[in-house]
Formats: sequence, structure tokens, C-alpha cells
Amino acid sequence: MIGRIVRSADYERVLGASSRARSSHFAVHHLAAKPSLPGKKPSTAEAKLSTADAPSIHSPVDEKPAAGPDNSAATVLEGRWLGCVVPKRHARRSVTRSLLKRQIRAVFDGVEAQGLPAGLWVVRLRSPFDRKQFLSASSDALRAAARAELMQLVAKLTRPSRAAAPAAAAVAASAPAGPSAVPPQG
Repeated sequence: MIGRIVRSADYERVLGASSRARSSHFAVHHLAAKPSLPGKKPSTAEAKLSTADAPSIHSPVDEKPAAGPDNSAATVLEGRWLGCVVPKRHARRSVTRSLLKRQIRAVFDGVEAQGLPAGLWVVRLRSPFDRKQFLSASSDALRAAARAELMQLVAKLTRPSRAAAPAAAAVAASAPAGPSAVPPQG
């Protein structure tokens, strides 16, 4: 299951990065990081209470990453978090905004195991769907169109990078083509 981004600071960090993939209606942003931790709230021992003696409160568990075998902090990033940005100016009705957010979450939940890199992901609606083509705010046609476009975006994200493709092609070209390429020995 993919987590959700809930803090506005995380949205700002991810949207500050350039988009990884775009389609006619959506843009996908990625940041290889974990969600930020919430600000520390004062414990009840520090706050003024209306009662006489406050009970002793244990200090919170360290939020530092566990040390690895060489006593260095673990830096391996695990997990994926998803945020959806569907502005009112592109989807006026709340039914439409909810439908698009559900489709975004469904597509990314389904492809989590397909090799998306770990980190923070934000999918942003960048232009409205044509209201003349999709008359109903929550039509099956709109659902299908949004899902198909999101699946194409995810396919762009999960395929190998362009830099790796020429290198793989060069290795394949230098290898023998098969048994017919081997000269007969005699």
C-alpha cells in the first residue's frame, strides 16, 4: 500500500522539483525523500496545567534512523508516498475532483510493485477535461479517460530511461546474434 502525503511542506518540496512525466491533463512530480516529521509539540510536563501535579511523561522515542553495522546512519530510502493536487479551477465540481483523486490513487496503488522508485510522488491536474465531451461530473467515460491517461503516465515512469536504452542496444549489437553467427569449425 502506498502512503499519503499530508503536510503542505512536503507538497511544496515535491512540486518545487521539475515534473518527471506529463500528459495532456496530468503532471507527475517525484522527490527521492521521506515525508517531513511534524513539529514537536510541548509535552504536558512543559505546558501549564490546571491541575496540581502533572503525571510524569516519558520522553518520545528518538526519531533518528537506526545505526547500521558500521555505526553510520541508515540512508536507504524505502516506501512511497502519494499526493494529489486537483485544483478547483480545473475541476469545478467536488464530484469530479473526488473521482480524479480516486483514479490517481487506484492507478498508483496498482503499480506500486512495478518498480516505481521510492520517495514522494505528487500527481497534479494541469488542465481541465472538456466539459462538452464529459457532460456528467462523474461519468464512466470521464473515469475511463482519466484512468487510461494515468496508466500511460505510469508506463512512462516505469520504463527504462533513455540514457540506459542506447547502452543496452550497443551491448546487444556487439553480442553474437545466435548460432548462425558462429563460424563453422572444421
